Amino acid sequence: MLREPLPDPDAIHPLPELPRVVFLQPLLASLGEAAPANVEVGAFSYYDDPVHGRDFFGRNLLYNISGETRLRIGKFCAFATGASFMFPDANHALAGPSTYPFGILGGAFAELLPLSDYLWKPGADTVVGHDVWIGMEALVMPGVRIGHGAVVGARSVVTRDVPDYAVVAGNPARVVRRRYPEAEAARLVALGWWDWPVERIARAVPALVKGSVAELEQFARDEGLTPA
Repeated sequence: MLREPLPDPDAIHPLPELPRVVFLQPLLASLGEAAPANVEVGAFSYYDDPVHGRDFFGRNLLYNISGETRLRIGKFCAFATGASFMFPDANHALAGPSTYPFGILGGAFAELLPLSDYLWKPGADTVVGHDVWIGMEALVMPGVRIGHGAVVGARSVVTRDVPDYAVVAGNPARVVRRRYPEAEAARLVALGWWDWPVERIARAVPALVKGSVAELEQFARDEGLTPA
């Protein structure tokens, strides 16, 4: 039996004494009709910013104009100050000699070739898995998938997919190490602890933070979640 109350996933500021920490799911809901319709966020994912914590969806989603692609963020993600996501509307056409977006200026510049006829594709959705940590001022480019349990180093530029439980850093970001070997990472993904009831996650915190994969699997068996 847990003696302390569980964190409230619907609280924008889960730590009232630390307003720089903002839960993104309730923040998105609070925006109402102003919320970007092409963004979804899982429970307990937070953004940490001493000045602009509540401005994440306005300041940190770059060039989210047309809404043609989605940003999907999983549960229990942690984003440091300035972590940002680039959307495909930032792209320029590369088919001809010039990359300049003449059509955006309208008038004679758009008369023979409106901006809608420029040859570029919106691309795939950007996906951030569960339990992902993105460091300060990192930039995630459009169409990237960041795997579950991954870590993105500060000021990295993520231009390609990141494997589950990998640590990436640099510009462009590259895998610098694996948090777990591929086989163990697959076992963690199979457990899917982020989808457990929050009461069970609270009981699992010691195993999640200090335990091994085997110990977390044993906790799951003790909870009747996996075959013995």
